[in-house]
Amino acid sequence: MKRTSLVLHEQILDAAKTASRLDTYSEVVNLALREYVNRKKFEQLDRFAASDIRQGRLSSMRDDSDVPN
Repeated sequence: MKRTSLVLHEQILDAAKTASRLDTYSEVVNLALREYVNRKKFEQLDRFAASDIRQGRLSSMRDDSDVPN
């Protein structure tokens, strides 16, 4: 854990604490950070899924020579 001082918008912090039903401001900030990181991971996944890197036939991308038909 890292102890730090932050300057946060009080009304937003209170609204987030109420909405999340968490007990402490630290829990609210940690939740917000986790959600932010998860959102960024999904954005990267969406960019990959929308890319043409997956084009082609799956059977030609993998070695199926040892798999019986």
